[in-house]
Amino acid sequence: MPKFYVVGTPIGNMEDITYRAVRILCEVDLVLCEDTRVTKNLLNKYDIKTACLSYPSDNLKPGADKANPKVEKILEMINEGKTLALVSDAGTPTISDPGSVLVSKIKETFPEIEAIAIPGPSAVASALSISGLPASDFTFMGFLPHKKGRETLFKEMAESERTVVFYESPHRILKALISLEKFVPERKIVIARELTKVFEQIITGTPAEVTKYFTVNTDKVRGEFVVMVSGR
Repeated sequence: MPKFYVVGTPIGNMEDITYRAVRILCEVDLVLCEDTRVTKNLLNKYDIKTACLSYPSDNLKPGADKANPKVEKILEMINEGKTLALVSDAGTPTISDPGSVLVSKIKETFPEIEAIAIPGPSAVASALSISGLPASDFTFMGFLPHKKGRETLFKEMAESERTVVFYESPHRILKALISLEKFVPERKIVIARELTKVFEQIITGTPAEVTKYFTVNTDKVRGEFVVMVSGR
């Protein structure tokens, strides 16, 4: 019976990978990844020779994946007894990541298959661990929608008694901060930017204070952002 591994990989610093993850990536028949170029950089660093195959992301949606040739190829390989590993470009697959639909499809098609988690880095867990905010009970919203439903989520944050965490891109971080100023002006927020990378940074303050910081320091409006909002 083939196995299917879901492997956590570094979110920035390539040293943040477990011995077990390296071993599994060496042993499997194929590594499924978002972008083969990104994953190859990691595999090359650890002299892992396993072949890679990119899995669909933008067009991999529930109900629309049956005719996708890559999905069919992946299912065919599992049916042939191949053992596969799923990775994302950074962090733990399926957590705010298109791989979740692929995992669901594989488990639906092969309910008897053994799916095994190989734990690794996660931006949300890393950010919370150094935020100073309560983290025993929190709400994770992933990437907020660009338009529809976005304001509704900020209203939910205003009512939340739990710490709220979401991811944001450099293109929308200022817009998100302005919304936080509007809906939770007195809350403490913590921004984790470029976690584990050379320019890692933590900024803490009210929404207005953090907005002012990024407005003045426009060179810092780049990279990957984890936004954490204290509960009321």
